[in-house]
Amino acid sequence: MSTPTGTTGITSTTGITGKVAPLADRVVVRALEDTEQMRGGLYIPDTAKEKPQQGEVVAVGPGRFEKDQRVPMEVKVGDKVLYGKYSGTEVTVDGEQFLILRESDVLAIVG
Repeated sequence: MSTPTGTTGITSTTGITGKVAPLADRVVVRALEDTEQMRGGLYIPDTAKEKPQQGEVVAVGPGRFEKDQRVPMEVKVGDKVLYGKYSGTEVTVDGEQFLILRESDVLAIVG
């Protein structure tokens, strides 16, 4: 299956590729999971864990239009970012979970 002209698949620095092309000022982020599963000797089930608020940008849109001018994106592929706890929309592409959010939902670039 080919992608439409002018779109690209997700290509991260780790080489994962999918068929998602964010539009306008949208950013596709892969959440960085917390590696700690035991706290005080108790197992915390996935449903009780807090959602991660840090992730790696795997794709960015071309930017939004403002007064007939395209405003370029400030984040780029490979950036580690912090975002709001309830920001964006979760999607699954090729069995992997991603978060699509607006660039304005990105709070900071880490690193």
